[in-house]
Amino acid sequence: QVQLVESGGGLVQPGGSLRLSCAASAASGISFSMSSMGWYRQYPGKQRELVASISTEDSINYADSVKGRFTMSRDNDKNTMYLQMNSLQLDDTAVYNCTARVVTNEGPYGSAYDVWGQGTQVTVSS
Repeated sequence: QVQLVESGGGLVQPGGSLRLSCAASAASGISFSMSSMGWYRQYPGKQRELVASISTEDSINYADSVKGRFTMSRDNDKNTMYLQMNSLQLDDTAVYNCTARVVTNEGPYGSAYDVWGQGTQVTVSS
C-alpha cells in the first residue's frame, strides 16, 4: 500500500504563511506513480471541501476562496506535493488532507486507488 504523510501545519497569525507538504511512500518492492492529486480541508462538523487539485495533465484548479493566496505544486522525483498558503485568514483554520490517485505494481495486474493522508491542523489566530 502507498501512504501519504502530511507535514507543515501549525499555528500562524492572520496574514502569515505556511507550507504544507505531502510525501508518498510505499513498502519495499512496491513501485508507484501519482496521477491526480489534491488538497482538501475540513471544518469541524462540516464536509471536506476541495482546496486545490492537480490533474494528470498538470492542470491546477483552486477553490475561489483561496485563489491568489494558495499555490499547489508537485515534485515527481520526490513523490511529494505541496500547498503554499499565503495571506492566511481566520477562516482558513481547518484540518488539511492531501489525496492522490496512485497506480502501483501491486497484484497480478497492477492497482489503482485513491490514498488519503492523515490530516494536518492549520490554525490561524491572533
